[in-house]
Amino acid sequence: MTPPTTTPATSTPPAADPKRPVVLIVDDDRNTREGLQRALRGRYEVRLAENAARGWEQLADGGVDVLLSDLRMPGEDGLALLRRVRAHHPGTIAILLTAYGSVETAVEAMKEGAFDFLTKPVNLDHLEMLIARGLRSRDMESRNRELQAQLDRKYGMESLVGESPAMQQVFEIVRQAAPTGATVLIQGPSGTGKELVAQAIHRLSPRAQGPFVAVHCAALAATLLESELFGHERGAFTGAVARRKGRFEMADGGTLFLDEISEIDPAIQVKLLRVLEERRFERVGGGETVEVDIRLIAATNRDLRALVGQGKFREDLYFRLNVVDVVLPPLAERSGDIPLLCDAFLREFAGRNGKAVPGITPDALHLLGAYAWPGNVRELRNTIEKMVVLGRGDRLTARDVPANIREAAKGRLPPRGGLAAGTLADTEREKILAVLQRCGGNVTDAARELSISRRTLHRKLNEYQDAGRLPAETPRRRRGK
Repeated sequence: MTPPTTTPATSTPPAADPKRPVVLIVDDDRNTREGLQRALRGRYEVRLAENAARGWEQLADGGVDVLLSDLRMPGEDGLALLRRVRAHHPGTIAILLTAYGSVETAVEAMKEGAFDFLTKPVNLDHLEMLIARGLRSRDMESRNRELQAQLDRKYGMESLVGESPAMQQVFEIVRQAAPTGATVLIQGPSGTGKELVAQAIHRLSPRAQGPFVAVHCAALAATLLESELFGHERGAFTGAVARRKGRFEMADGGTLFLDEISEIDPAIQVKLLRVLEERRFERVGGGETVEVDIRLIAATNRDLRALVGQGKFREDLYFRLNVVDVVLPPLAERSGDIPLLCDAFLREFAGRNGKAVPGITPDALHLLGAYAWPGNVRELRNTIEKMVVLGRGDRLTARDVPANIREAAKGRLPPRGGLAAGTLADTEREKILAVLQRCGGNVTDAARELSISRRTLHRKLNEYQDAGRLPAETPRRRRGK
């Protein structure tokens, strides 16, 4: 190679043309730099640097799409520059050039993240093909990442439905906690969807490609639960005819979900605490230490804090579990979400059973909304499935609502009268207007009392106004003083 020239590259390059990719050529040979520049400047914005230090100055400013770097240069070589680029600008496509090509150097360059490796003299047609391929590959990866991000934002919690303030708070905690490795404790009555929340956290986490392993602790006796969690060796107990992996090992690299953790025997609580602290354990009947990389999510329908006070649950384990706390409200406290849930379940079971059931009548929704739902979302889901399977019309009506729910709901039905009698929509409108009037037009307070989001309340008020069904004196103050 010829000695470095004294003509420095510009360290503060002009702003890049957004329509043309930027190619930075780093080579201590002036003829190589300028020759490649002439070949590429018709399609690309080309910048030049005579050594790695000058090249890094331009790379540090950002905006470089492709790096063409000589491998052997005075001072920092091309491989060292490549490592810096991959660490700080992973979106930059790096192609290394050398007059001393070998399989070993090519392999090393590819391991460090180079897109490709060319020997000099450079075949210009091949180089242009590589650059174009690299840019297409990068753009495709970028689109795929954005699409995945959009899918995660839209569908990462597709199984969780709700617009009530309580559920919006749950969604926000899930979004914040999922990308971390923090242990999560989900609390709420049976049937509120604790496992669905755990699955959403897993899907939105960096462990999404790993396993999601669920254990329902209340369904297993203490001796069986220990073997289920930690596995056992052959001969550890009667019937242990072979070594068996436990759920901790099965969840390695992913998420372990322990449902109804309040039911775990005190002896197993001690072992669980150790695993959470050290991420290691021994199988039942064995002495070999097993290390795992798992994220733990626990759930309970009981008040763990109260159990700690009663001496029934270890306080140190409670604090270890309760890093991030998610509290799911009973369905009765978010009745405004019932129409949304009914719609979701109706579409699910109509499709699963091959039935054309496009909707549910207001009277049926009126009955479902008046029921207390002691079994929460699970009971509502089972009810809609039953109605879809046994329904005889093209829409679900009040006649399709199970008799026990109709009877229980009768005493809870809100009064209806005058022109509003007979339709759920009018009853809903009257209730919304009454609450809004009581809150002095404060939409935030009214939405909170109605257990719906502010956006939903604004939408409904706009619909009433467009239909001429919003009294002129209705207060519509958006915020409190």
